[in-house]
Amino acid sequence: MNTPTSVATSPPDIAEGATKIGGRRAALLISTLLLGVLSFQLNASMVTPALPQIAASFGLSADSAAPVQSMFFLAGAIAGPVIGRWSDFIGRRTALLLVLGIMGAGTILCIAAPTLPILIAGRFLQGVSSAVFALAYIVLSENLQARVFGTSVGIIAAINGGVGGVDGYFGGLMAETLGFRSIFVAVLILTAIAAGCILKTVPKGRPQGVRGAMDWWGAGSLSVFLVFITYFVSGGSAAGWTAPSTLALLAGTVASFAAFWMIEKKRTNPLIAVHHLRSRQVWPVIATTVLTLAGIFAIINFTVVLLSQDTHHGFGLSASLSALLFLTPAALIGVFAAPLAGWLADRRGWIKTMRAGTGMSLACATAAATFSDNQVAVLIAVAALGIFYNGLFLTAINGLSVLLSPKEAPAALPGINGASFGIGASLGVVLVAPFAAQATSAGYTTALWISVAITAAAFLISLFVAAPKGEKL
Repeated sequence: MNTPTSVATSPPDIAEGATKIGGRRAALLISTLLLGVLSFQLNASMVTPALPQIAASFGLSADSAAPVQSMFFLAGAIAGPVIGRWSDFIGRRTALLLVLGIMGAGTILCIAAPTLPILIAGRFLQGVSSAVFALAYIVLSENLQARVFGTSVGIIAAINGGVGGVDGYFGGLMAETLGFRSIFVAVLILTAIAAGCILKTVPKGRPQGVRGAMDWWGAGSLSVFLVFITYFVSGGSAAGWTAPSTLALLAGTVASFAAFWMIEKKRTNPLIAVHHLRSRQVWPVIATTVLTLAGIFAIINFTVVLLSQDTHHGFGLSASLSALLFLTPAALIGVFAAPLAGWLADRRGWIKTMRAGTGMSLACATAAATFSDNQVAVLIAVAALGIFYNGLFLTAINGLSVLLSPKEAPAALPGINGASFGIGASLGVVLVAPFAAQATSAGYTTALWISVAITAAAFLISLFVAAPKGEKL
């Protein structure tokens, strides 16, 4: 295995002589970055329950609103790796203000949109703000003292699962009482506050050790690959895996990745060097993220949702009660578990925390599949994922993406790993959908066992992740 020697194994300084901060200054920086990630997260979660109203307001059917979310997340998948890496050259603060500025412009477009296509264009611009997560982790690593880095990563990671499960509820309530555009007004205000705080709080300057200029050829080819693989995953589910359109998308996925690989081999300052992609510092992190998201996301956000609401072969719950019992507990538990997971990772090791999270998530998935006809057992298994998946795993994998990123490209791995979240989540739903959609007991059980198999593969891959230097396994 080709293992690079130049990896960031501890939070790096942003400039020569930089002093790591703690105490009140650290709390202020964390709070500022939290506002930034909330601007993105609320844009993602609060709009979901408003989708039917958005379509109806333009005189269209509910399914026509699907691109409102899909284009938002596609933009996020592209922006994370590209803007994350660009921040190595323009500075973290500039990059954060850039993504919030683009999101602000997109939000204004959504507020004023006279047609659905214009609103979708606004949503694409809003989705660029997904890069704020990777940027936040990097800012924390470069500026905070090591003893508070893990906890701060956990605080940011906690928002990745939503705000305790209540953000979607308030989004639906606002859409019903004030209209869906009120959601965008609230997000715009939060974005403006976050931008002002970032301007005052986040340090200026470029990180040390970064040379050269942005690799736009690599960024372009990676973006094309991410578009192809996203549409291949969704197209395979809709049209069938052997359909001509799906095979064409598969060919485009393979060709675009090959082009990205060849471009990166020839660049002096690549987006991420090919030898890093082959190393244990990079590929196992990405693969573990994709597979864990594929396995666990499909359980929480798809199979169990259908199972709990099925009146014939499931638990027969209403949509609101299903969300209250099966979605809210895991999200709420994750809000508290993630910071504790970061604290634990700092003291017991990031690798151990990540593997514990993946392994225990596998155990929870197995319990849900084994007792899929028992409502209480499934409820407990899914709630426990709030600790092991939303808490331990998400915190540790995000921290490792920072600590294991190549020293000459400190934002490369966090950005690429961030894009892997959406790919994994989409892949998991696509793989289990044909079975869960059968609406039979056997179909739900099969879907859950498929998720178990995927999560087991994630755990095996996690054993290959290299530990940061100085951390004992």
